Amino acid sequence: MKSVGLVGVGLVGGVLAKGLLSAGLHVRGYDLAPDRRDCLQRLGGVVVANAAAAADGADCVLLSLPDGDVVQQVVEGPGGVVEAGRLPSYVIDTTTGDPNGTAALAGRLARQGIALLDATISGSSKQVGERKAVFMVGGERTAFEACLTVLHIFSDHVFYLGPSGSGSKAKLATNLVLGLNRLVLAEGLVFAEELGLDLGAFLEVLKAGPAYSVAVDVKGEKMRRGDFTPDSRIRQHHKDVSLILKYAAAGGQDLPLSRVHLDILARTIAAGEGDLDTCAVIKEIRRRRAHRATE
Repeated sequence: MKSVGLVGVGLVGGVLAKGLLSAGLHVRGYDLAPDRRDCLQRLGGVVVANAAAAADGADCVLLSLPDGDVVQQVVEGPGGVVEAGRLPSYVIDTTTGDPNGTAALAGRLARQGIALLDATISGSSKQVGERKAVFMVGGERTAFEACLTVLHIFSDHVFYLGPSGSGSKAKLATNLVLGLNRLVLAEGLVFAEELGLDLGAFLEVLKAGPAYSVAVDVKGEKMRRGDFTPDSRIRQHHKDVSLILKYAAAGGQDLPLSRVHLDILARTIAAGEGDLDTCAVIKEIRRRRAHRATE
């Protein structure tokens, strides 16, 4: 592949653009936000007027968008991918979307000769940039194999999970575990703080012991320093946990910890912190501690 279209140049999309360009690929991209379009241009990509122009003549198109509804609009709406003069053979969607919606979209695109891969990402934009993220891919096996060279630009950890929607399902299950790891780290740090422990020293203990998780490395120092510059956003994770609970309810499973998690994320958003990094859940944990202390 030599030419790639890119729609969505946000936290993750910007990193994807940088990787594609560094690999020597020609990138035509689009984003609604002028500052993101400027970012792509500074990186060396070509900014175009809409998704159709990004897709026109491209070997494949990458999508990095907020949710499945936006994906559907970008692909099938006015000025969307399917209106390209020459349709791409492949669309690689890195968005965390509704698995059933993803599978339905894949079916519609297949009838136009386009193979859709839901290539969801486990890891923040920073981890994608460091090639430490994991890609979980659903779709036709032949399409997966054809797009491996592009996916391997971003990570050596690329897994084929099965038919369309499988990547989205794996992302939801992964995010359930990841999000709770992050939340319990925040709660543990606030508890250690209340006990009077030095948080820097306590984080070293966590790294060395059985309570360790990657969240300690990725979010521990950010929580300790109060650095909430986003690598991934609270608002996006709230969307993910909402989807997790929707699918659990449909399958008759209760997820009590995830219900608590959703409430904490919702209250963080209500406090005006939805665009902060996901490690900002520690702010809500601290607010709850302060409230209990005054009762």
